[in-house]
Amino acid sequence: MIPSKTPKVLKQFFSTYAWDFASKKENTLYLTFDDGPIPEVTEFVLEQLSKYNAKGTFFCIGDNIRRHPDIFDKIISQEHAVGNHTMNHLKAWKTNSEIYLKNIMDCEQIIEKYAGNQNKPTLFRPPYGQISYSKFKVLEKLGYKIILWDVLSKDWESNTSPETCLQYVLQNTEPGSIIVFHDSLKASKNLTYALPRVLEHFTKKGFLFEAISA
Repeated sequence: MIPSKTPKVLKQFFSTYAWDFASKKENTLYLTFDDGPIPEVTEFVLEQLSKYNAKGTFFCIGDNIRRHPDIFDKIISQEHAVGNHTMNHLKAWKTNSEIYLKNIMDCEQIIEKYAGNQNKPTLFRPPYGQISYSKFKVLEKLGYKIILWDVLSKDWESNTSPETCLQYVLQNTEPGSIIVFHDSLKASKNLTYALPRVLEHFTKKGFLFEAISA
């Protein structure tokens, strides 16, 4: 079972990856959204972020960008950060390195096609959080930074209720936390309930929401 709060020992053991930014800004949180862009769902996220003058980081699937370039353009135009999430949401542990890395490059090319070459992605989140050391070293040489997470909302799980999803985030978030939501159809029920309440709760507590920079 995947914990909603990443254990400290795991962060220490895999310290080459970014799990949180606790040492950077005490009153800042980092909302991230995986698997979009998707009609209605991603647009809902953008509307909610705009209400709170919040910035997020969208780890996009290349094939979804290809299908929905107009929604991807909204992410870019509203000055949110964009990261690479592979072209087809591949599992690193079940895919050989050549195929996996090509899938990442295919996603990079489509991001550059629709976002412009000045927006070359430098952030990468491996689907399912799976990454091998050999793949990581290649990505590091290519200039990528691996972004994992501190808090997992579990919004995609069918046995997670909207209320439980919200509590996972509220109870586990600390200054500097990287929080994972999914702008996907599977997660939409929990996302649409939890995200507005997370934004409201932490805004009232004086937190800011910033995009992740390279």
